[in-house]
Amino acid sequence: MFRTSIAALLAAALATPVAAQQAKPTANFEAPVQTFGRVGFDERSLIIDGKRTLIWGGEMHAFRLPSPDLWRDILQKMKATGYNTVAIYVYWGFHSPKQGVYDFSGIRDIDRLLEIAAEEGLYVITRAGPYVNAELSRGGYPGWLVNQRSRARTDAPDYLEASDEWLTRINRIIAKHQINGGPNGEKGGTVILHQIENELALTTPAQRRYMDHLYAKARADGITIPIFHNDQGRNGYWVPEGSNVPLTVPGPVDLYAFDGYPGGTCTVQGEPTKGSPAPDWGYYGAGGAKGGASASPNTPGFAAEFGGGWFDYWGSNGGYECNAIQRGRRYQRVFYGTNLANGISIQSFYMTFGGTSWGWMPAPVVFTSYDYGAAISETREVRDKALEMKQLGGLIASVPDLAGMIPAGPVEISTEKIQVYHNRSPETDARFLLVTQNPSNENGDHRFTITANLPDGRYTMPMRLNGYDAKWLVAGVNLAGQRLVYSTSELQHAMTLDDESLLLLYGRAGETGQTALRYASAPTVTVIEGNVTHRFDAAKGDLILDYPHQELARVRIEGGGRPPLTLLLADEPEAMRFWKDGEVLVRGPQLLRNAEIKGSTLALTGDIAVASPLEIWAPRGANTVTWNGTRIATTPGVGTSRVAAQPLAGPAEFALPALDNWRVHAGSPEAQPAFDDSEWQAIDRRAYASITARPDGQPNMLMDAYGFHEGDVWYRGRFTGTPDAERIRLYYGAGGSGLVQVFLDGKLVGEDETPGGLPRPITTGTATFDLPPEARTPGEHVIAIMVRNNGHNWDLDADDFHKEARGLVSVSVEEQAGPSYAIPIAWKIQGRRGGEDLADPVRGITNNGGLYGERVGWHLPGFNDRSWQATTIPATSAQPGTTWYRTSFDLDVPKDQDATIGIQFGDPTVPRSPVDYRALIFVNGWNMGQFIAHVGPQRTFVVPEGILNHEGRNTIALAVTSDGQPGNALEAVRLVTLRNVKGGIPVRMVDAPQNPSQLKN
Repeated sequence: MFRTSIAALLAAALATPVAAQQAKPTANFEAPVQTFGRVGFDERSLIIDGKRTLIWGGEMHAFRLPSPDLWRDILQKMKATGYNTVAIYVYWGFHSPKQGVYDFSGIRDIDRLLEIAAEEGLYVITRAGPYVNAELSRGGYPGWLVNQRSRARTDAPDYLEASDEWLTRINRIIAKHQINGGPNGEKGGTVILHQIENELALTTPAQRRYMDHLYAKARADGITIPIFHNDQGRNGYWVPEGSNVPLTVPGPVDLYAFDGYPGGTCTVQGEPTKGSPAPDWGYYGAGGAKGGASASPNTPGFAAEFGGGWFDYWGSNGGYECNAIQRGRRYQRVFYGTNLANGISIQSFYMTFGGTSWGWMPAPVVFTSYDYGAAISETREVRDKALEMKQLGGLIASVPDLAGMIPAGPVEISTEKIQVYHNRSPETDARFLLVTQNPSNENGDHRFTITANLPDGRYTMPMRLNGYDAKWLVAGVNLAGQRLVYSTSELQHAMTLDDESLLLLYGRAGETGQTALRYASAPTVTVIEGNVTHRFDAAKGDLILDYPHQELARVRIEGGGRPPLTLLLADEPEAMRFWKDGEVLVRGPQLLRNAEIKGSTLALTGDIAVASPLEIWAPRGANTVTWNGTRIATTPGVGTSRVAAQPLAGPAEFALPALDNWRVHAGSPEAQPAFDDSEWQAIDRRAYASITARPDGQPNMLMDAYGFHEGDVWYRGRFTGTPDAERIRLYYGAGGSGLVQVFLDGKLVGEDETPGGLPRPITTGTATFDLPPEARTPGEHVIAIMVRNNGHNWDLDADDFHKEARGLVSVSVEEQAGPSYAIPIAWKIQGRRGGEDLADPVRGITNNGGLYGERVGWHLPGFNDRSWQATTIPATSAQPGTTWYRTSFDLDVPKDQDATIGIQFGDPTVPRSPVDYRALIFVNGWNMGQFIAHVGPQRTFVVPEGILNHEGRNTIALAVTSDGQPGNALEAVRLVTLRNVKGGIPVRMVDAPQNPSQLKN
């Protein structure tokens, strides 16, 4: 019945498609427009509300920022730095602790996230799984799905039933927020595209039926916008039906999308490499504009993920700052510009804000920080690369003609060391010229000319390109009432104010620029500031301006048959100080969040990192100015601007308390023989779903089988002493840099670790330990084993890799010559309190594992630790097993400041300690990450406001695990200010249980 109902939905969806029937490829960009309500497309671009639109997007993950008020902070920063779209993964395993149980409240409120995106004026691309990958444990699947024996990502009935359980709930939320409005009359929001699966590389019949099912399910749930799948590279998997391109795999999608991460790497020493040239994935690729260059010639080029950084792994030297450079300024110009020239008119950069893989969220390939080297750092800092994105996004917003451009033919270049991509708009004949090195990853300093037939005539432009760089030039464009014939400077903003024009052009500091503007007659030119020369070519009607890019030059141009123009000519650093919102241009602050005109008042909000001047271009009627709610006096500036009478004040410094008054308590009581495990589950022979083979005749010892999917799990086994009890052999699964510790009668026998690293860390291990003589004495003995599960594998290759064993696979106590005889042992297991029935549903699935202290609430701020022993840190010694440390402190961050505060261990200048221990970090009850001293590289852990109370009391609890050897003890722990600005947005504390009595179960 289940399969019949889905088949009926599929038949209905295919019989009455939302879009028009796909046409065969055409040679002259003549594919018909396909319409999905307010969103349509042809082979050139998306069309939203009848207008061609370039999608300039970036990925952010709300689940990696567990302070919902700060979601707005990130989205505001994305909008301010030029993005018009945000892409979001929705993480199934974050919302469902148990089959049939779902939570979309608090830190999981997708409704709220989509509302904020709409309020901040961003389009949204939703990527709701079922599988997302995203370097998440299990690739985003819920823990309970690991116990399904059928193959994931196929049409297996129980997998489809589970997927539908999730999709019914998340599709309902997304449908409400799509731009077309919801199926039940909801007004809708800004969701424009929807992804139904991610990087499904295998294309078996079972997977085709699965994809058909997902498409039909989305349509049946009321999703009416275009649907896509994200191909793992440009493989041609799951292209729209009717594409008719050889060697591609058709599927039930409306758009073909792919991901790509080209452009070099970082060396072991943490230095960026030049990498490969930017690939021509489109018009200029092999086969020509409409030949083999596109897997889907009737749909626009769509990079659903293009490298905005790269993830880092256990044991590295710490690569995020390197990645911020490697895929940073210049890379963005070269690679993203090459994509744009190749007709990739939908681009989303992964990541734009990476955030924190807090708790037990990370897959084995990553550690806590998911900074990614993104444009907005984990600390919520707007990196320099975000400022470059602001410039490029400003160009895209200013020149709508860029949407739907096609190749315009070659130009003449005076050197073979340079290449130029030359595109045009079929509607307006506006031109886009991307100038790069040849190949684009070269580094030479070249002075040359470009000669081209442009819309206003044939022109020769003097140019310079110095080093690894690209320039995005436009020509033959109408901008804010002006005609730009060409410019060797790049355009950042074009706007109209009070019937006057304002253009901001920029270039590399010290280089010269030339701009030509078209007039009916000679205009009056006044150089207000800077070194600018000009001449008028009466035969053509061109005003030619020549200038160096040196700080900021200003030119006033009046007459000539056009509105008055203020022309701002800046060098690149100066241009980065400009921010535009609507019809307001601002120069000076670190960030302009919003500019709102209400009557005669211009209300500006933003951030100040250091004392900054403020210059404003705004409508004349807005003569009262406020900054973050405070009125500021302004005076006439240079030309048409106004300036603040006094610089805007930067943030005040504030002191962080020393972390002292620590208390300590032993935390591995499970190792002791007398520990009461009467309520633990007995290990039995229940169904075994793992892909990991186990020895014949063994019970199912895997932690997942007993409802324990995250973090630490304990096993206790009893046996009768015998002369054969000479050694213990283990086979276990522990994820990346995972751990197993073995105790006999309360004493540590040994520990073992799984190594981290890439591309696939070793996530299972075997270990053998000699047992002490006590094991061979008569009477009952207790073996206690703790396994730390540092994440389940992803399922990137659709091979059920996420079902690899976690916890113990097998244990044998035997004689040295074994395994001819294994001593019988009765085993019990205990993990997270309540298992799949969460004790703390507010903090949720990823927050807690199965340490004793977690089960009884030692991590919570309200726990009474007065009976614990006072101690100091650094610790001088450690006991084998886990030891808990707690302290509390007060913060007093000024209320009008936005700071990011972190917790730092040991020496921050080295990625790894010479000592061997690990610590789980709980801040006010929230698990904000894991420090592994001898593995690294992360030593500093970001704690967002809302989790950390910036105006009151806070508690840190550390669960420190060690083998007890000399020196393997907790190092110094301190608070550090990682970022501090005056501004920000209001942030409330996330309401969560404070005391053990508030936990369930």
